[in-house]
Formats: sequence, structure tokens, C-alpha cells
Amino acid sequence: MHKKQRANGIIWFRNNLRVTDNKSLKRAIEECQTVIAVYFFDPRQFAPTPWGFPKTGAHRLRFLLESLEALKQELQRLRIPLHFQIGTPENHLPVLAKKWKAEGLYTQKEWTSEEETINRSIRKMPNLHFKEDYDQFLIHPDDLPYKDIHGLPEVFTTFRKTVEKNWYVAPITLPEEKPAQENIPDDLCQSLPTLEKLGLTLPEPDSRSAFPFQGGTENALERIEHYFWKTKKLQYYKRTRNGLCGIDYSSKLSPWLANGSISAKMIFHEVKAFEKKVISNQDTYWLIFELLWRDYFKYLSLKHGNLLFKSGGIKKRKYTWNFDEAVFRKWTEGKTGNDFVDANMLELIQTGWMSNRGRQNVASYWAKDLEQDWRAGAAWFESLLIDYDVHSNWGNWNYVSGVGNDPRDRKFNTKLQAERYDPSGTFRKLWLQNPLF
Repeated sequence: MHKKQRANGIIWFRNNLRVTDNKSLKRAIEECQTVIAVYFFDPRQFAPTPWGFPKTGAHRLRFLLESLEALKQELQRLRIPLHFQIGTPENHLPVLAKKWKAEGLYTQKEWTSEEETINRSIRKMPNLHFKEDYDQFLIHPDDLPYKDIHGLPEVFTTFRKTVEKNWYVAPITLPEEKPAQENIPDDLCQSLPTLEKLGLTLPEPDSRSAFPFQGGTENALERIEHYFWKTKKLQYYKRTRNGLCGIDYSSKLSPWLANGSISAKMIFHEVKAFEKKVISNQDTYWLIFELLWRDYFKYLSLKHGNLLFKSGGIKKRKYTWNFDEAVFRKWTEGKTGNDFVDANMLELIQTGWMSNRGRQNVASYWAKDLEQDWRAGAAWFESLLIDYDVHSNWGNWNYVSGVGNDPRDRKFNTKLQAERYDPSGTFRKLWLQNPLF
């Protein structure tokens, strides 16, 4: 027996900017006769942080706009129009739902404080069925080997070993194409805004960037095709992932993963296909290992909530943090005098990208060498990184700053790290000889 379809539905896109493997989109198509999509450019996401810089910077916004343009094209093939709105969701969704006579609202489940505050307002809307789906994990919360989220271990290795004993990764889902949709008002389909309209300036491309790619699912899949199948670099991933220069030292999939242009499941199943057809080794496993780390940070934020953003972190440490604006400016501008830190920070400000090795070092230097408030560093990363993910970013900063779940509370020796990972100084020369800033 088919479910009774609601007349009109809205799919509200957030960090799930894809058509393939999008549970909310699939449900909206199945349960509603006619569907429109909406994405909100919330002014709060572009407002100044307490530290004095925009919450979302130009590099991240550029990649987001590219991803949204690609999503719009994908949805057009499903005959679903994508509406863009500058404004807060809680103020504009009721207007849109009333105008569209929508009965169903479908979106990816979010749980961090800013998103949950918005959700509480929207759940109060009368006559609108609000349906959320956990759709950003590799392993769905229902498939965890714990009674509830409070059983999540505080150490990643314990989590990983438990999960790997008997894990289940769901198959990829595909949406059905909608038949021709009629009577959709033209004014429901506003065009994509520019960076300038959102108050930012388009950054100049930098030829030195290790991430010269554009947003959107198709570009993500092209990257997978290149890294997995054309060059077969995946079989060396663990051995090269700490690199600093060039496009192929790591998969570079994190920006598309962060805004949901691809899902963790899509990557997982592609790795498994590679292991069957080419090789299965520690390197191929290590990419899945990194996806598990990503899941773990999401589960930690589910478990600990707003502690993730507090001074003492999820461990409730009683540290006293400093914040010196002059010190912060030197750190962000790559002018600390520590050549390894400075080179990485210059790469970030010029391109919106930084290697995993670089991130650990500059974060440790900021929090443990300079003893400055780690939250300012996390907010700077949030503004600039094109692969910003709230859970991974703030979870990693907790971890590196000594307020998270690093059982060893390690401190990085940036001089020794530079000697090990940039022995010839190639990376430092690349960014310090012509900083453009």
C-alpha cells in the first residue's frame, strides 16, 4: 500500500548539498506530490565573531556558492527548483510554507546549539510536518553498538575497536525523478547571490594552492576518479597523507564532505570497490579510519553538546586562557617568526586550505606555546577553511588544546615537525618567499 502523498513539500538544504544518498530529499520526493528546495543564507553566518572577523570568510563562501550552483543543476534534472533566500530560516520558512501551501518540511538532522535554536522555532509551525534525518554519518546512530549516546567511549581507539567488530554501513540511496511539476510561482526561485551581495570580496586564486578544485558533487566525483582510479594514489594514502605540497599527498575530499556534496558512505563504498579491484592494504583502510574519526567527533558533540564550544572543552578543564590581539594578528597573518607555523598560516589565509599536519601544529602552537584562547583559533579556522565542519573543527581544537579527548595531551614541537615533514624546506620556501600578504 502506497503512503498517502502530501500535496506540497519543501526540502531544506543545509550541509547536505547533494542529490545522491540524500535521505531527506528521497523522502520528500516519495511523500509529496510536488517538491521545491530552499537554501538560506543566514546573516548570522556572515556577522562578526567575538574576535572581530566574519564567521564565514570569502574562501569558504566561494566554495559554498560553487556547490550550490552545482546542486541547482542537479535538482533541475529531477524537476525540482532550488530557491535561495537571504534571511533567517525561522522568519522566512513560515512565509514560504504558507505561500507554497506546504505540508511537509524535510531536512538533515542538526544538533549543535545554533542549529537547534532555529529548529525549535520551526517545530512550532502549525500544520507543517517537520522531518529530520541523521544523514551525515558513515555509521548511522541507530547502528552504533551502544544503548545510547552516553555509552560513547571518551577515547577514539576504544570507539573504533568496538565499532569495527561488527559494523554496518548502509547502502547508497538514489532519488526518483519527479514528473513535471506545475504551478510553481516564479518568485519562489530566486537566483544565487554573489559574494559581494553577501558582503565579501572574491579572493584571488593562488597558483600554489594544494586545493585548486571547485565545489559540487560532480567535481568531487572527478576527484575520486583521479585519486582512486586514474592515479591509484589511494594505495599510498597512509604513507603520503602527512604531505604539505601538491594536490595528491591526500585525498582532498574533505571540502566536499564538509558541505555534503558527497557523503561519507559514498567514499566508503568507493574505497571498498577499490579494495576489491586493485588492492586492500593499510593505506586504503586508513581513509576509512579517517572517516571513523569524523563520525567520532560528531558523536562526541552529540554526547557533550555545548561543552564543545566552552573554554574548558568537553573535559571541563579549569584553564585560564589569554587573548592578546597583537599576538593573534601575528599568528593569523603568518608573522610569528616560527617559519613552519607562518608558512601554514599563510597558506590558509591565501587559499582557505591547510594540511592536516599543518593544522595540528599551528593549533598546538597557538594554544600551548603562546597559551592563547583556543576558541579564537577555532573560530579563525571556521571562518577560513573551505572544509569547515563544526564537529571536526571544534572537536579537533578541543583535542589539540588539552581540553578534549587526547589521552596523552600532547604538544607539538614545531621545529622537529618541520624537520620531519618539510626536511628540505620546500613548503616553507613556497609560502614564505612570496607571502602576497
